[in-house]
Amino acid sequence: MEDILPLQLNGQDLDRPIIISGPCSAETEEQVLTTAHELSQNGIKIFRAGIWKPRTKPGGFEGVGVPGLEWLKKVKEETGMATSTEVATRAHVEAALAAGVDLLWIGARTSANPFAMQEIADALADAKADVPVLVKNPVNPDLELWIGALQRIYNAGIRRLGAIHRGFSAYGKHLYRNLPQWHIPIELRRRMPNLPIICDPSHIGGKRELVAPLSQQAMDMGFDGLIIESHCEPDSAWSDKSQQVTPDVLNYILNTLVLRSESQSTENLTLLRQQIDTIDNELLETLNKRMRVSREIGQYKKEHRMPVLQAARYDDIMQTRVKLAEEMGMSAEFMRTVLAAIHEESVRQQINVLNQR
Repeated sequence: MEDILPLQLNGQDLDRPIIISGPCSAETEEQVLTTAHELSQNGIKIFRAGIWKPRTKPGGFEGVGVPGLEWLKKVKEETGMATSTEVATRAHVEAALAAGVDLLWIGARTSANPFAMQEIADALADAKADVPVLVKNPVNPDLELWIGALQRIYNAGIRRLGAIHRGFSAYGKHLYRNLPQWHIPIELRRRMPNLPIICDPSHIGGKRELVAPLSQQAMDMGFDGLIIESHCEPDSAWSDKSQQVTPDVLNYILNTLVLRSESQSTENLTLLRQQIDTIDNELLETLNKRMRVSREIGQYKKEHRMPVLQAARYDDIMQTRVKLAEEMGMSAEFMRTVLAAIHEESVRQQINVLNQR
C-alpha cells in the first residue's frame, strides 16, 4: 500500500490539519444548513453529517436516510463546502455516490466486520469510485483488524485512503467515552507511514470539554487532521449531544491549537517516546483499577472480620507473577520490586477502608 495518495478534494491536496466538522446526525434541513453556514463562515471546508446512524439498541434515532442527502447537496450549493457521511452497506455507498457526496467514512462497528467491509469495497469497485474513504478503527483494540479493513478498501481501487482514530470501547467507567490507546494509531503510522490519520476527539472524549485537549494531543502526536462534531444547538441534538460543540466554540478550539513542526531526523524516536508516554498512562489507569478492586476487597474483609494481610495469597502472587515475567524476558528482581510496591499500596488502601467509620 505504498502508493496511497494524499487526501485530496477537487484535485487539490488538503492542508494539515485537515478539519472535518458538522453534526453527529442530519436531523432537519434547517439544522443542517444553519450549522453548515456557521461552519463555512469560520473557514471549515469539509462538512460532515450522519445520514444513517447505527444504534446499539433498536428504537433509537437511526438517521433520516436518503432524504438527508438532498440537504447535503444544498450545503454544497450554498456554501461551496465539500460533504461527507458515514456508509455501512452497499445501498449507502450507492446512494451517497449518486448524491455527489465528496468523502465517505466507515464507522467503528462496520470496520470490525470483514463481511460488511467487503460489501462496501465491492460497491466502491463496481462503481469505479474515485472518492476519499476514511476507515475508523474497530470498536475493539485490534490493529490487524483495522489494517485488514483498510486493505479491503485499497483493493477496491481507492488510493485516497485514510484512517480515523476514534478510540476503543471498554467496559466500566472511564474518563473517556472510548479509550484512546494512542499506541495503536502510532503503530499504524509506523507500519503505514503514507496513510493519513485523522483523530476523532468527539467520540474519544464523549464530552465537549475534552474535545480541545484531545485535539491538541492529536496534533502533538503528528495526526493529519481532526473530525469534530459541531451542531448549531448541541444541547438539542437528537444524538450524542454531550460531545458536540457549537461552530463558534469549534472556531475557538482550532484557533488555539498549537501546530508543531516535525523533525524528520527524530521522527521515529518521537513516535517511540510517544508510545512510552501512552503505555505509562495506561499503566496508571490499570493500577487505579487494581486499587479500586483492592478497596472492594478491603470492604469485604471488614464486613467478614478478616485480617488484611493474607500471606499465602501474597506468596502465590509473587511466585506466579515473577515466573510469568521471566518468561516475558523481564528480570525476577525487577518484578519482585514492582509487586512488592503494588502489594504495599494495596494493603494501605485496604487498611484505609477498615478504618473508615
